[in-house]
Amino acid sequence: MKRDLKPAFAMTLKNLRINSGLSQQALADYCDLERVYISKLERGLSMPSIETIFKIAEVLDMKPSELVEYVERTLNK
Repeated sequence: MKRDLKPAFAMTLKNLRINSGLSQQALADYCDLERVYISKLERGLSMPSIETIFKIAEVLDMKPSELVEYVERTLNK
């Protein structure tokens, strides 16, 4: 069973970022990442490491498991 994790993570990250009122640059700055990398994540061109998931979740004020749960919900739509 192949799941399209990249597009699901991309859509989830973009929606959560926008709902948090953050630009890609702001998210990148808070996570100590490059804006280009955030863009690649949101376009489904890259997948984050577990460390990056933890950084993003912290900035979005959620647990890493919640972020993964959002991705899982997106996959099941």
